[in-house]
Amino acid sequence: MKIVVWQTAFLGDLILSTPLFHSIKNLFPDSKLYVIAKPFGKQVLKNNPYVDELIIFDKSKDSTFSLIKRLRKEKFDIAISPHRSHRAAYSLFLSGIPFRVGFDKAGFSFLYSKTIPHRFDGTHEIDRNLSLLKVFPEYSEDKLHKIPELFLTEEEDKSYQKYGLKDKDYILIAPGSKWNTKRWTVEGFREVIKALMENENIVLIGGEEDLPFTQKIISLLKNKPLNLVGKTNLRESFSLIKHAKALISNDSAPVHMAVAFNTPVVDIYGPTITDFGFYPYRNGIVVEVKGLKCRPCGLHGHNECPTGTFECMQDITPDMVLNGLKNLME
Repeated sequence: MKIVVWQTAFLGDLILSTPLFHSIKNLFPDSKLYVIAKPFGKQVLKNNPYVDELIIFDKSKDSTFSLIKRLRKEKFDIAISPHRSHRAAYSLFLSGIPFRVGFDKAGFSFLYSKTIPHRFDGTHEIDRNLSLLKVFPEYSEDKLHKIPELFLTEEEDKSYQKYGLKDKDYILIAPGSKWNTKRWTVEGFREVIKALMENENIVLIGGEEDLPFTQKIISLLKNKPLNLVGKTNLRESFSLIKHAKALISNDSAPVHMAVAFNTPVVDIYGPTITDFGFYPYRNGIVVEVKGLKCRPCGLHGHNECPTGTFECMQDITPDMVLNGLKNLME
């Protein structure tokens, strides 16, 4: 049996889909599992024993028609799509795959053979994705795996050591986000770093795109943390998160990396809400300002605050984050 899963959403979404891949293999141990993902899938799914083959699809560069041709050639028996795009629905349909499962809120959901309810009601994304498997007679709660997984080689696992760091002897901070409004304030991060550096080793991580924001944070600090923003690849970031004492992050992919390694994580929420289902699945705490009528202002946040106040982040104080970390570590 050949099964394909379509997940071309963001980095965090792919990490949160790894329990689905593991569970599919538990339900169908003799199947061959393919995953369609963005280019970062090579790093996220490297060494994953539950994925037999990765199909890279970058919608900004790759031809959807060519992908459909390949899928038709592979002759899959089953397609499962946690991704709710129109492209996923019509591509899988045109690929001639006889049994296709998706969410009822997906674009062109009528093109799926079976649909499962999708609601933003506090159900975690992991559990929501796993609900897609309920349509199969083989489904069993006992066969579900619910924790994200990232598989490092022995050498990759030790890569954090090249920065002079020791296991569980530093706190990581990931200040960046693809969306401007999902970033906590420069002043907030600066004060937290300043307070923590009195007793802790602090390390900053993120992509090159996070460098300008990070520079604003550390430019006025007398004592500088170890700044690895833009200096590590994704696999090295996994190692840094795995061996950290704790992580402080905006509502973004590093949170789910921390969950995969059971690293305690403080998750700072601004324009988004936990009802969307992307909160830490385990060993985490959410810091947020409740009661704001403007929250949520969107599923992913915005580049600018729609109300112009940015209350959801401005009203989060350094003490709220520090107390969250303290409670998490007790």
